[in-house]
Amino acid sequence: MEFIDYYKILGIEKNATDEDVKKAYRRLARKLHPDLNPNDKEAHAKFQQVNEANEVLSDPEKRKKYDKYGKDWEHGEEYEKARQAHGSRSQPGTDGSRFSESYEGGDFSDFFASMFGGSSGSGNRGRQAKFRGQDYNAELHLNLKDAYHTHQQTLAVDGKNIRITIPAGIENGQVIKLKGHGGKGINGGPDGDLYITFQIAADTQFKRMGNDIYTTAELDLYTAVLGGEIMIDTLSGKVKLKVKPETQNGTKTRLKDKGFPVYKKEGHYGDLYITYTVKIPTNLTEKQKELFTELSKLTS
Repeated sequence: MEFIDYYKILGIEKNATDEDVKKAYRRLARKLHPDLNPNDKEAHAKFQQVNEANEVLSDPEKRKKYDKYGKDWEHGEEYEKARQAHGSRSQPGTDGSRFSESYEGGDFSDFFASMFGGSSGSGNRGRQAKFRGQDYNAELHLNLKDAYHTHQQTLAVDGKNIRITIPAGIENGQVIKLKGHGGKGINGGPDGDLYITFQIAADTQFKRMGNDIYTTAELDLYTAVLGGEIMIDTLSGKVKLKVKPETQNGTKTRLKDKGFPVYKKEGHYGDLYITYTVKIPTNLTEKQKELFTELSKLTS
């Protein structure tokens, strides 16, 4: 029977690390997955080869045996012992914990079955292996005020509605996993997971940096000079703010705990930083101009 080069199938070198094997398998499994190639028999065959290669190279004991005997595996004493020891056992690979994609198909190759004690071959189909369902990826778009509050949203995945709770303080680009909400497992294997990436749109009024929020507040000239009170917007509602006399344009002030909620830390918030912009009055009346003129003379 023909020797199969599992390293070549995964496109990796013989000295590849376990992580290299995992990455190569994931990349090829996603590319060749039957769901993405429903009418491509060649892709299906390659997908089965990729799964078989991963079954061997991701298992330290199988990989050790494979590396030791290679194309001369038929003559290895270890192979004979393994064949006798496993001859009466069912085909390996029923544990789908190493697989992140679903697998449609049943038998491993004759090479695999003979090498590792399976029972596939012409006229004798091996038992179908269990494989984990495909992981799904989705994006969820929120505005800043949505992300400020814990709330629920409903997602449609594979024709099913999934109601999820989004914790306050979620960050732009953050990914959360919903276990078991991906593709269905094959032959009794576990379902895949759903990974949701959050995209939070920029806000025109507030700028978020970590858990702190930055905004601006406009002061009229008279409040800036004489002091007073103004109402400002925060993400939790309006707040009355005292302005000190002789406040300069560009002055910054901080409101403690009025920033963004800290993710999954109830009662913890960042701060709100406010920059004042002083508005110069326009369309002055003649009387107002006279008063400003008089004021300027007093000042000088």
